[in-house]
Amino acid sequence: MNNQDIINEIRRKNDIVDIIGEKIPLEKRGKNYFGVCPFHDDTNPSMSVSREKQIYTCFSCHATGNVFNFLMDYEHKDFSEVLSDLAKRVGITLNGVSTKKINSKYEDWYNIYDLCVKYYQNNLYSKEGEIARNYLKKRCISDDVIREFQIGYSLKDRDSLTKLLTMKGYSFDLLNKVGITTNDYDIYHSRLMFPLHDLSGKVIGFSGRIITDSKQNKYLNTKETELFKKGNLLYHYHIAKDAARVKKSVIIMEGFMDIIRASTIDVRNTVATMGTALTREHIKEIKRLSNNIILCFDGDEAGVKATISAGELFASENIETKVIVLKDGDDPDTYILKNGKDAFVSLINNAIYFSDFKIKNLSNNRNFNSSEEKANYIHEVLEEASKIDDEIRVEIILKDLAKKFEIGYNTLEKSFKELVNIKRVKKEEFIIPKTASKVKKDKYQKASYSVIYYMLNKQEIIDRVEEEHLVFPTGALRALESEIVYFYHKYGFINEADFYTYLTPKVELVNLLTEVLQMDLDNVLTETELFDYFKVIREYNYKKTIENLERKIKNEIDPVMQIKYAEEIRKLRIGEN
Repeated sequence: MNNQDIINEIRRKNDIVDIIGEKIPLEKRGKNYFGVCPFHDDTNPSMSVSREKQIYTCFSCHATGNVFNFLMDYEHKDFSEVLSDLAKRVGITLNGVSTKKINSKYEDWYNIYDLCVKYYQNNLYSKEGEIARNYLKKRCISDDVIREFQIGYSLKDRDSLTKLLTMKGYSFDLLNKVGITTNDYDIYHSRLMFPLHDLSGKVIGFSGRIITDSKQNKYLNTKETELFKKGNLLYHYHIAKDAARVKKSVIIMEGFMDIIRASTIDVRNTVATMGTALTREHIKEIKRLSNNIILCFDGDEAGVKATISAGELFASENIETKVIVLKDGDDPDTYILKNGKDAFVSLINNAIYFSDFKIKNLSNNRNFNSSEEKANYIHEVLEEASKIDDEIRVEIILKDLAKKFEIGYNTLEKSFKELVNIKRVKKEEFIIPKTASKVKKDKYQKASYSVIYYMLNKQEIIDRVEEEHLVFPTGALRALESEIVYFYHKYGFINEADFYTYLTPKVELVNLLTEVLQMDLDNVLTETELFDYFKVIREYNYKKTIENLERKIKNEIDPVMQIKYAEEIRKLRIGEN
């Protein structure tokens, strides 16, 4: 068996409905399965998964592909990683199977970062690394944890790492560009080193923590590069993505040590920002892990502010989070050390809704002896309650308010309903009609896409296209048709799922194939319909040929050649050519 045969076998033995069904809930409707699309802000199930075709399609964001495409996008892995995972799943050995790399632009970058990880780890266990080992020991970080998180140490000299990497053949320009050196010297000195990974698990930078009394910043991150962007990445995501699916939740923390400490009690469904506030890009990635999101920030005033800021950002995306409340200014690291696993797991299980957390904190620093202060507080609570889409929870909040301030429940309920009605009217006033963003296809595109579509579903159409010497309007369509014909003749069959795999390294053609398959045409194709498609495509070619000949006549000086071109146009128009 050649490479493609083995890849096709792996694809066929991993049923797409089973694989996607493990990641998102699917419900059968007719012959297909439907679920909430993980690739856009979906609320209603808009992703269709076909067991018959082994293809998924989202009718909203138009994501389309086979089992490989889904896992590559969902798990942020490249093709070879997904292929390896699926091969193990069905017991197929990949010895000798090679896959084409889609993009090797950053291969040197990744190699540099991997060498740095090894270098920093070796430093930690050197004589000079004793100060760092003692620090970790005081923080109750074991050797097993050090190895799991690849923690290392940067030496105090200025250029030992730079010398090592230049001896390996890497230029100063590249080392400066990837954020390891500056002005041809090491960036990190005498710091505890934490590798930072992208969403698929590749090291793309570092964060160095100072461990001695110093006026320097506590943490120093790799500068923003083409790979490392703090506003997009989350610490520990590559580990959390599997744990979150098992636990059906994801916990957001503030610091690296919080994440590391939680892992020591087998709580690994955790992520943290790279020292920045949460961004919408972060939320987009977090939503792929779970919609059950728990905020666990420090228990001090700054942590409360960060919790409210993060909760509000999630609320703006129509996601209600839960909150773990830490008292006495504890952070997760210190809380777990003081109270142990059972206590922290209990906090997770008893996390409160963000809206309840915010309402509780609205009462802080209030002078309830003032009637004006009381009224302001009650209005703020009603405002928060109006955001809750749960009548029972709202009623509980109103009853608690009525009891706490000895106000009639009916009075509160009336104010609450007036507030909700005002907000509803304002929302309706500012609704902007949606306009279709989908570009309409002209008749030539429709005919071409339709023929390509049926070539992928009916092998006899491939034969007809070849027999008729059909020439598609654009270079991209001609390239796609050529690949279909090649695949068909080489393997003796054609289907959408295997052809997707075959095209994977050719990104532009994959995108075009996705557009074609979104047409979702009827399986039945009559001879008349096929004839009409062919006629339209030929009409386009005649039209373009005539336009080209007319340009030649206009630019031609020789009257003999002008007559020749005019005669060619005449023959085309009467159908002789």
